[in-house]
Amino acid sequence: MSENNQGLSANPGEWPKALFFVALLFSIFQITTAAFHPVSSQVLRAVHVGFLLLTVFLSFSINGKGRPWQPAAWILGLAGMGTAIYQWVFEADLIYRSGDLTQMDMVVGLVLIALVFEAARRVMGIALPIICALFLAYGLLGQYLPGDLMHRGYDLDQLVNQLAYGTEGLYGTPTYVSATYIFLFILFGAFLEQAGMIKLFTDFAMGLFGHKVGGPAKVSVVSSALMGTITGSGVANVVTTGQFTIPLMKRFGYRSAFAGGVEATSSMGSQIMPPVMGAVAFIMAETINVPFFEVAKAALIPAILYFGSVFWMVHLEARRANLHGLPKDQCPNPWAAVKERWYLLIPLFILVYLLFSGRTPLYSGMVGLALTAIVILGSAIIMRVSSTGMRIAFWVALGLLCAGFFQMGIAVVFGVVALLVATCWFIKGGRETLTVCLHALVEGARHAVPVGIACALVGVIIGVVSLTGVASTFAGYILAIGQDNLFLSLLLTMLTCLVLGMGIPTIPNYIITSSIAAPALLELGVPLVVSHMFVFYFGIMADLTPPVALACFAAAPIAKEKGLKISLWAIRIAIAGFIVPFMAVYDPALMMQSDNWLAIIYALFKAAVAIGLWGVVFTGFLNFKLSWWERLLGFAAGASLILATPASDEIGFALAAVFLGQHLWRARNKPVAAL
Repeated sequence: MSENNQGLSANPGEWPKALFFVALLFSIFQITTAAFHPVSSQVLRAVHVGFLLLTVFLSFSINGKGRPWQPAAWILGLAGMGTAIYQWVFEADLIYRSGDLTQMDMVVGLVLIALVFEAARRVMGIALPIICALFLAYGLLGQYLPGDLMHRGYDLDQLVNQLAYGTEGLYGTPTYVSATYIFLFILFGAFLEQAGMIKLFTDFAMGLFGHKVGGPAKVSVVSSALMGTITGSGVANVVTTGQFTIPLMKRFGYRSAFAGGVEATSSMGSQIMPPVMGAVAFIMAETINVPFFEVAKAALIPAILYFGSVFWMVHLEARRANLHGLPKDQCPNPWAAVKERWYLLIPLFILVYLLFSGRTPLYSGMVGLALTAIVILGSAIIMRVSSTGMRIAFWVALGLLCAGFFQMGIAVVFGVVALLVATCWFIKGGRETLTVCLHALVEGARHAVPVGIACALVGVIIGVVSLTGVASTFAGYILAIGQDNLFLSLLLTMLTCLVLGMGIPTIPNYIITSSIAAPALLELGVPLVVSHMFVFYFGIMADLTPPVALACFAAAPIAKEKGLKISLWAIRIAIAGFIVPFMAVYDPALMMQSDNWLAIIYALFKAAVAIGLWGVVFTGFLNFKLSWWERLLGFAAGASLILATPASDEIGFALAAVFLGQHLWRARNKPVAAL
């Protein structure tokens, strides 16, 4: 969400008071319902959407410029919240007369649908509302279409009932995930950001790699990868770490377009970096009914390969252009940065442990958020204690608290937080920490708005697809065009994701494409998780590919370069993002869909070799500039390794050996670029 569209400062303390308190109430409602479950799932979804609508209309003007006209903003916002109150008050009656709507039900349902469309237009532009409107028109008028696309016909009241009162429309699975897991993890990231985690990651990356060849660009890659462990938002990553890394890269000789491309590519990878990943990962886990751990496990090796390839591309470009890093004395000490803010890592490590031990994302997110608040408040208190013994006692007590977290009720945990809040109120400097926590709650609600509105609006597509059964028709088309050819079907799916991504964010892109293409890939023998991850990956790549390339255009004003030029560099740097999904389909061990660790290690090694070769080919440099026939040979070797047949592997490794052998032989009499 851009500041210009919002007409708001990024500092919550500078917001209008009314909007500040609406966002604060939004976060408090979400935390309370996650911890104590006082309302039904349907009411939770309805109030979540109501808060989203109220926040959007108070924040975004009708034309995206400046603050909205307040009387109209409050009328629309309260109307949106009114639809939620209607669902809450008349919940039992709505269940009793399900499918038989009264006149008031129709009015409230139509108002809700119209407000969600308008809110999405204000937040994300016109593209997604147009696509959803086409699906809505199909639901109303599809009986007049020829051939397989024709359905039996549905009246307006049937569509309103499906979209506004069921769990397969605006209040469908994406909205449920947004109202539970996603909001908690966004708050988790907001708390850590407000507490200084960005500085910790940036200083750590700068200290380790800032003085190396191409150091500034390597700092961008590593800091974005680390940021991805807590944010899971590509564009947010661009505008946070990019403010520091892009000017730094330019200062040390990188071209503006390349610097922007490195940051955009690295930041988009945050959505596939466990443990938090992007919002899509939570929606995927809920959609295909697998533990979130399985999704994160499948993403782990591809995420490592993705960031490894970006790092490799940056290194090759730096050697080609002979770009050096910063003087070592100008780089911070990475371990001093960790020593200063090590306590911020406690909630992150515990969150990773919980997610990968099979706990639900809702439980893990709640624990992670509570521990983050405890650590931030506790550290503010202990900093005022001069006695070393007292400090040690505090951290020991905190460790015991973390260890006993599973045995304590959530009420006890909230009691601990309340006690720390009360203590901070009375100690010197404690109120500043409380302000940080307050701003984190408000900032979390702000970051949740684009995700939540997208999740609500794509419910139109889910509802129409569920009602008409059109997904099976589209899947049949893909199978017919592919003629049982897996590669052709994969190519069609990839192109669908990239084309859709020109106008819509990753979340609706995934939902639309997974509804249509993933069943076809499943029919062709692709494992369930792999087929959905394939769609997910190319939904992310759509934010890097021209002509729209949202992440690249977010980097453009920072880099002072055209977004299109940044995009052209980004797709070269992100070559792994285009290769790994295909390799995983042909060899699912790459997404750890195998119990054979030798198969997993072999798949990882093969993928690393292929990505390394293609990185050299697309950069055109290794020890010296490559000739055209070397690039062709390297490309052929990498392409052979993508396929999963023994013959192609043998050919790929043989060609790779020939490529590297002849290049190193020729390098003996040439000056080698500085390492």
